[in-house]
Amino acid sequence: MNPHVATARLEDLPRITPDTPGEPAWTPIRHALGVRAFGVNAWHGDQPGDAIIEEHDELPSTGAAVGHEELYLVIAGHARFTLDGEDLDAPAGTLVAVPPNVRRAAHAVAGGTTVLAIGAPRGEAFAPSAWERREIEAAGLL
Repeated sequence: MNPHVATARLEDLPRITPDTPGEPAWTPIRHALGVRAFGVNAWHGDQPGDAIIEEHDELPSTGAAVGHEELYLVIAGHARFTLDGEDLDAPAGTLVAVPPNVRRAAHAVAGGTTVLAIGAPRGEAFAPSAWERREIEAAGLL
């Protein structure tokens, strides 16, 4: 295998479960595989109703020129996205592309739901967010 190629099975990567109830569990794929060009993580909802993607938008914070575009792929289970207040049913295999200004959230409709999230700013270099580093350090992965 080419030494510049990283591979893993999702279930073999560490899963981070936040201490705060109601926050989604996630797998730091970007960190585990050394991806630097874009953000990529898996978010998990083990039980129906679990939050998978917390409500947020990707509008730029102070000093940032653009926000992240995000692409979500439901890779297992069944999710319900809320996009600017409108619900979208998303069974496994559904792709959802969301621009920075759209407020979004997702919850598990079925247990064992996993959503892959990929994002980066349009036209700018990707930089990992501070929350990601804090969570990875807190989990002892750095």
